[in-house]
Amino acid sequence: MRWQEAKPHLSETADWRGFVFLFLRALIGGVAVIYLFILLVDPYGIVPFSLPLDRRIVSINQRYMYPQIVRSGRFDSLIIGTSTSRLIDPQLLDGFFHARFANLAMDSATAWEQQAMLDLFLRTVGPPKVLIVGLDVVWCDPNADHDRITFRGFPRWLYDGSPWDRYLHLLNAGTLEVAVRLVGYQFGLYRERIRFDGYDAFVPLESQYDAERARRNIWGDAPHSALTAPAAAAPPLSAEERSRLAFPALSWLDAGLARLPDGSLKILAFMPVHVAAQPPPGSRAAAVEAECKARIAAIGRNRGATVIDWRIASDLTRTDTNYWDSLHYRVPVADRLAQELAAAALSKSKSEEGSYVILVR
Repeated sequence: MRWQEAKPHLSETADWRGFVFLFLRALIGGVAVIYLFILLVDPYGIVPFSLPLDRRIVSINQRYMYPQIVRSGRFDSLIIGTSTSRLIDPQLLDGFFHARFANLAMDSATAWEQQAMLDLFLRTVGPPKVLIVGLDVVWCDPNADHDRITFRGFPRWLYDGSPWDRYLHLLNAGTLEVAVRLVGYQFGLYRERIRFDGYDAFVPLESQYDAERARRNIWGDAPHSALTAPAAAAPPLSAEERSRLAFPALSWLDAGLARLPDGSLKILAFMPVHVAAQPPPGSRAAAVEAECKARIAAIGRNRGATVIDWRIASDLTRTDTNYWDSLHYRVPVADRLAQELAAAALSKSKSEEGSYVILVR
């Protein structure tokens, strides 16, 4: 009786095992098909046996998409920086410098992320014909060696991993989404999100510019005078205080420039943020920034780089209508910046309007 009662139990166990086997086989087969699809589409341009597709930038995730711009081999020059450099059109620079530029500046890019991009370019392409570093506060951050990446994350495997390591990282939902978008682009279902040289006019259209709204974005609730008036008698930094200031990212900047031969044109350019985003004159913050600028100038002088400073109080940076907010200037200003950058770097021309100073020629 007991044996007869056990028979249904054993049969159910066999049925369950068969179901699990079929499920696992379907699951593994489905994952294999998805992985093969990702490898063939190759949305990041790293698989040698992938399909010959027109791989455009169909995602706005710059940290994931920009390495394929480098690996494409189409460019011999580059810009690195934060969003304060992203509006510089590389096609304008191509004509001025007779080069093929990619703008690889990224939103909120840390100094470590920027040097990782330069390192990828050097290992993949070689020394650039022209390197432009759009300098921002991140290079003077005393915590740069600890705060190396942002909340966005950073795919190290796309920059310095081995090929096999990169292949293992491809199997994820994010990569699958980009692969589907890339296939959709081939059929006209998705549009290119960022031009393949990295340029993206990420600000609204000029026709949508609202001067009053821009002023609110620049100043907030603070009165103008509170942000730009000279600070009350802040004592100058002593030699000992200056020596104790630490800017760890500058060693990365120096090492990166040291890897470039004399034939590479090296340009370090402080970007023109609005005066509301600059430290008040006479403040301790202004003195610390001046020390950082002096050290960057010394690095540039030692490494044969031109150092240009737009991060100063000038008619350009005081005029609210040049900006969308305190950090981001308008596209016409970016085009003007490209022209001034070429004039300063190639002809060592001074700014007639005082919008920039050349710290190192």
